Amino acid sequence: MGQFYLKIILFMSLLLPAGVAHAEAESAGVDAFFGTLNGYLASVLFFDVMPGEGSMPFIVAWLIVGAVYLTFRFGFINLRMMGHAMQILRGKYRSSDDQGEVSPFQALTTALSATVGLGNIAGVAIAVSIGGPGATLWMIIAGFFGMTSKFTEVTLAQMYREFRPDGHVMGGAMEYLSKGFAEKGMAGMGRKLAVLFAILCVGASFGGGNAFQVSQAMGAVQNELSFFKDYPWVFGVFMATAVGIVIIGGIKRIAHAAEALVPTMVFIYLTACLWIILSHLTDVPAAISLIVTEAFSPTAVAGGMIGVIVQGFKRAAFSSEAGIGSAAIAHSAASVKYPVRQGFVALYEPFIDTVVICTMTALVIILTGVYNAPEHAALVEASKGAALTAVAFGSVISWFPVILSISVVLFAYSTMISWSYYGERCWTYVFGEQFSMVYRLIFLMFIVLASLVSAGNILDFSDLLLLAMAFPNFLALYLLQGKVADALKDYMIRLRNGELDKEVGRH
Repeated sequence: MGQFYLKIILFMSLLLPAGVAHAEAESAGVDAFFGTLNGYLASVLFFDVMPGEGSMPFIVAWLIVGAVYLTFRFGFINLRMMGHAMQILRGKYRSSDDQGEVSPFQALTTALSATVGLGNIAGVAIAVSIGGPGATLWMIIAGFFGMTSKFTEVTLAQMYREFRPDGHVMGGAMEYLSKGFAEKGMAGMGRKLAVLFAILCVGASFGGGNAFQVSQAMGAVQNELSFFKDYPWVFGVFMATAVGIVIIGGIKRIAHAAEALVPTMVFIYLTACLWIILSHLTDVPAAISLIVTEAFSPTAVAGGMIGVIVQGFKRAAFSSEAGIGSAAIAHSAASVKYPVRQGFVALYEPFIDTVVICTMTALVIILTGVYNAPEHAALVEASKGAALTAVAFGSVISWFPVILSISVVLFAYSTMISWSYYGERCWTYVFGEQFSMVYRLIFLMFIVLASLVSAGNILDFSDLLLLAMAFPNFLALYLLQGKVADALKDYMIRLRNGELDKEVGRH
């Protein structure tokens, strides 16, 4: 433990002089590198599948079709089992047969800490600014269908998880890709897809789970503290140190931090949203009408209706990560007896994250009118979503941008500590447990690096890698859906027969 902190201190001491002397040069060079890299990745990972006018990236269509199909396949499980999921969260079905590292609630809050964050604050503002108010409706729809995607991937993560000799759980898309495909006689393909997913996840952890969070948080903080405009690397070092103190403790320490942070953050943020919405109560019907109208007949948005759908689904995927496979890594560590039980718990993740919080944020952005105000065009152009949201709050609650800046930092912090776990699990899947420290140090380096790179290129880089994870992940969901269906059928029979109620109290 002491050696780790010594490495962090030595690392920071080497980084500080370089940051002071070469910040501007590094910023331009790194930013140009990410811009070039984004262009290459986009040409390799994405292609347009929409004939005629408009553009629909393959990976977005892949998410839409998969989520809708699974929702019908499992009989709208995202509506039917919400009540039962709440009973599980409240601890009704705990038993001595439960196995795992954390409780179902801790797994949920850990996953939520990775999703409830700047995707809600910054991402929604970006979606509404680019796609118009109509993008909000498609975000809600994506979140609704994404609940089933989340149920499926989390159930599979529980089915195929592995308990390592050191007691840690290795679970997620890497495991059900490799083992699930092997069961179908395609072991080689499964292994390759698992490694591909792991590499993409590691990259996404450096981008969306790290650099994007730092960049957006810094953008909001710079509005309140001009010091960080002149010395952005100081903010990066501060965040890197704070994250490093927690991630050394692994999933249990991360889960405890998330369990404490997430409910408080969500409460503060939603309270502020409700205050603004209530203060514009008479304008709410018109805002809702605008959202619905623009969703189906946008007039001033590039790409027309398809462009609005793409923006809505992209931001929903970036926010809730449904169908991406990342949250399944956290849920695989949950202590439950039946895999589908944690799958039910996971239904709440896209619901809270996208259906509730993203909708509230979008209403604030629309009601205050900041998304299309000429004076804020620079923030939109630079993809400074968190700063734009701060302006929206500040237009109603003059002092709230200070509170929001603190909230943004906490949201970013909680997201980073959870994504560090996702990335580390994938890193160790490929390279082995003995190299986990290497990943942690690289992750901390990216935090400082993010303070020197433009938000626009980071956003593109994050989108590319995060959305690309859906390709191998959904291949597994399609291939193994029958196994999930069988487990769900068996569980529902036991539930109706009262067999599960008899297990209550055996702990």
